[in-house]
Amino acid sequence: MKSEFFRYFVVSTAALLADFIVFSFGIRLLNIPWPLSATCGFIIGVLVAYFLSVRFVFSRRKLRAAPLRELLVFSAVGLAGLALTQITLWIGIELLQFNPEFSKVCAAGFTFIFNFLVRKFVLFSSTKDQ
Repeated sequence: MKSEFFRYFVVSTAALLADFIVFSFGIRLLNIPWPLSATCGFIIGVLVAYFLSVRFVFSRRKLRAAPLRELLVFSAVGLAGLALTQITLWIGIELLQFNPEFSKVCAAGFTFIFNFLVRKFVLFSSTKDQ
């Protein structure tokens, strides 16, 4: 699990980078409100995380035979992470008046462990593939 966690960390960093670029581009250059930019970044980040996770991180996949269903469950877990991100961003940006990008990095820290653990045990823990 240690190497899996490290690989997930690397994949999550790539997904966070994609998410962060979309988020920052949206709020800084397109003047999109931060909640919508965060959601757009989340969608891109989930796609990056999913495709890299199934390719490089998790060898055991409960839903290997149903990749669309697997992506939907993976995304559903991510929605809980998005809710945690939105709450953290609201606190950081609106209440504490922090920089949006700084708030985004803080939110990423909270959601990383949550997403890994839930995805690992819900999707990628079976000893036999279905």
